[in-house]
Amino acid sequence: MTLNKHAIATFLGTLSLGTLFGYAAAAAGDLTVTVDGIQPGPGAVRVVLYDKADGFRHEDKAAAVQSIPATQASVTAAFLDLPPGQYAVIAYHDANGNGKLDLTLGMFPSEGWGLSLDPTVLGPPRFGASAFDVGAEPVFQTVKLHY
Repeated sequence: MTLNKHAIATFLGTLSLGTLFGYAAAAAGDLTVTVDGIQPGPGAVRVVLYDKADGFRHEDKAAAVQSIPATQASVTAAFLDLPPGQYAVIAYHDANGNGKLDLTLGMFPSEGWGLSLDPTVLGPPRFGASAFDVGAEPVFQTVKLHY
């Protein structure tokens, strides 16, 4: 079978469009997280981004962490060029600057804290209850701190 120049050009054009659309479906996305309900004061608001359930709640297993001075009632963190997938956010007011969410009796937060999607929490928070999708389009999440 012989192909003429037109057939080859059509095939290559289709291949290029398919590659382009395939790339667009897997393009990186941006996430903007606004943390509200902060009681301004000393320390920082830590915005911790997780990309999997394994290691959720363990900051050393996070995909990214941002620390923003807690001088206002609301702060914003941007996470750029994220691979498509599911993510969840834990935010907390690290008032004493020790780099962790302090707990009373090892279970109850003694500093302001919040989760993406603001799920009702009975026991340790779970990734799935706070998870949301990030794709090529910008995503905006609001996390409300609970003190």
